[in-house]
Amino acid sequence: MARSIPTAYSLLFLGLVVFGATIFQSHAFAQGTTTGASGLPVPRFVSLKSDRVNVRLGPSREHDIAWTFVQSGLPVEIIQEFENWRRIRDWEGKQGWVFHSLLSGRRTALVTPWEKDNRTPLRVRSKSDADIVAELEPFVLATVGECAGGWCRVSGEEFNGWLDQTRLFGVYPDELIED
Repeated sequence: MARSIPTAYSLLFLGLVVFGATIFQSHAFAQGTTTGASGLPVPRFVSLKSDRVNVRLGPSREHDIAWTFVQSGLPVEIIQEFENWRRIRDWEGKQGWVFHSLLSGRRTALVTPWEKDNRTPLRVRSKSDADIVAELEPFVLATVGECAGGWCRVSGEEFNGWLDQTRLFGVYPDELIED
């Protein structure tokens, strides 16, 4: 009889471990990429299509406007979808809801918006020892052409070259983007 009590506790413990592992795996999966109502992955980066984009507190026109973006092309991250509405997050971490037609699949990025003074070297090739063709200020808006191996080819009105991927808001670390 004394032997069956530890065995019962062992079985109970094993059951809790298996149950806990199942919950942990489900939680870990929920934190990764899923498919949204649009059939596209969530989360993902997109850009603003219009010079005036109202961000609302909820997913309908009846919800109040939290703030308004006034520059097209800015990158935002879609973190949730509900019907034709997209919950977005900007580089500061602010979140709100935008109607889907105000967003574009065109990939853009902001250069180091979290810094104030440091310039980011733009290189001729995707190597840290490649020649520098320009130094970009924080908040420069760039079009993302491709990303591979920790580098992204970006361009703008007066620049074209490769940036360290970690210096951009609008792409995920080590995300692969084909041109």
